[in-house]
Amino acid sequence: MLGELIPCGGGDVIPLLKPLLLIGRRSSCDISLRFPNVSSHHCELELINGYWQVRDLGSRNGIKVNGERCDHNWIMPGDTLNIAKHVYEVNYTPLGDAPPPEEVDPMSVSLMEKAGLVQRRRERQQSSSETHVNLD
Repeated sequence: MLGELIPCGGGDVIPLLKPLLLIGRRSSCDISLRFPNVSSHHCELELINGYWQVRDLGSRNGIKVNGERCDHNWIMPGDTLNIAKHVYEVNYTPLGDAPPPEEVDPMSVSLMEKAGLVQRRRERQQSSSETHVNLD
């Protein structure tokens, strides 16, 4: 067994038996959650370098790790995973030193920002509110 999902509201513990698990409402899923608010193919769990990662598969009601909605995220031992409105504690023993670093989308930052030619709006607002002109 590679880990387990423990329902926070009580219920049967779900063993994590394979390094790639499809979770959804369909009976063909590796982990079948028969709830109307769970999508037919809701998310997948993948064991990468000894750590679990969750990835939303375009579900209607999404996933959360420790209460934060996400498309994908690493799951540390003891973290909570929300699949739609169903909350599970993730229990496992990591097999590696640390999860791989998060890949940054190169398109998320403009070339102007990378070159330092653009000040972010919040920084501009702070600097303009901190600037005082003394006319004495």
